[in-house]
Amino acid sequence: MRTEYPKFFISFIAGTALTWMISCSGRSGTEKADKVPAPVIENSRSVVKILSPLENAGFKLREPVKVVLSVEKKPDSIVIMFDSRHVSTLTNEPWESNIPSEFTLSTGKKALKVTSFESGKKPSTLTRFLVVYSDVAPKKYGYSIVHTYPHDRDAFTQGLFYYNGILYEGTGQQTGSSLREVQLETGKVLRQHNLDASLFGEGITLYNDRIFQVTWENKVGFVYDRASFNVINKIYYPTQGWGLTTIGNKIVMSDGTNVLYFYEPESFTVISRIEVYDDVNIVDSLNELEYINGEIWANIWMTDRIARIDPETGKVKGYIDLTGLLKKSDKETDTDVLNGIAWDSAGKRIFVTGKRWPKLFEITLRE
Repeated sequence: MRTEYPKFFISFIAGTALTWMISCSGRSGTEKADKVPAPVIENSRSVVKILSPLENAGFKLREPVKVVLSVEKKPDSIVIMFDSRHVSTLTNEPWESNIPSEFTLSTGKKALKVTSFESGKKPSTLTRFLVVYSDVAPKKYGYSIVHTYPHDRDAFTQGLFYYNGILYEGTGQQTGSSLREVQLETGKVLRQHNLDASLFGEGITLYNDRIFQVTWENKVGFVYDRASFNVINKIYYPTQGWGLTTIGNKIVMSDGTNVLYFYEPESFTVISRIEVYDDVNIVDSLNELEYINGEIWANIWMTDRIARIDPETGKVKGYIDLTGLLKKSDKETDTDVLNGIAWDSAGKRIFVTGKRWPKLFEITLRE
């Protein structure tokens, strides 16, 4: 059962590493442990070996990658694939190939596969993973408070958007999850639809006058008529549900990792995905989302930062540091983390809040 209190589980990685981590987006007080890659085991009897690049070697966006092989016995051919795309077929020395820059146009962990073919034998494939990082250092932003609005202190904010003068808010916690219509100026809840007590509400977004809301672990979400809050459909997905936002004819969902999934709204099927990295690190724990001026803004769980993400490449273009936004005097024992971003596209206003925060803030950015 998920509450605001930490819920732990034990994860054995590569048979040896013991890691404690909290499993919910409503969690507080503990960072997620680093992922430990499993060791790579290559077939020592293979006639082909990969000399370079090394396992988990890092490259930048649009950087070419040189592949160098060692061949003990000449096969009929060697096929090199990168990120499921054919790079080259080698039949003679030199046993080298260049992965061109147009193959590294998105960040993330990519598979390099080298398959050797020899007459009368089964093909032999070696796999190495490479990591493509952003080609720019993210800009750093501070903030200024433009206006402060009241916010329901009991609202465990998991989703937020602004439309036609009204805030729409999705809240979490079992027995406390809801979809709300909120008056910005007063914080008054104008309408509220409560989820079943067994469900933990998460992100919300608007698409074609319908509100989509996901839940955390149940792998089910709901589609509401915006005008009536009536449930008109259910959606299903294979991951956890965290944040949602809309980009044109796609809905983007986070699942608490560094992956963002792009869904076709009518069938709610995944049509693409990106992995989010900055210039040196994986950017994990992506939570509530908002699409603002061509970028996906994402709360990073358990931090006071928002990542500004390029939806085409997955690279982080900037970080917004909102440290100190909610004063200590406004916090109580159950006040939780920063979460909730809304964009007023007509008024060019940015709104942010947090879980069980008594205030919602309109901010501007400072470089």
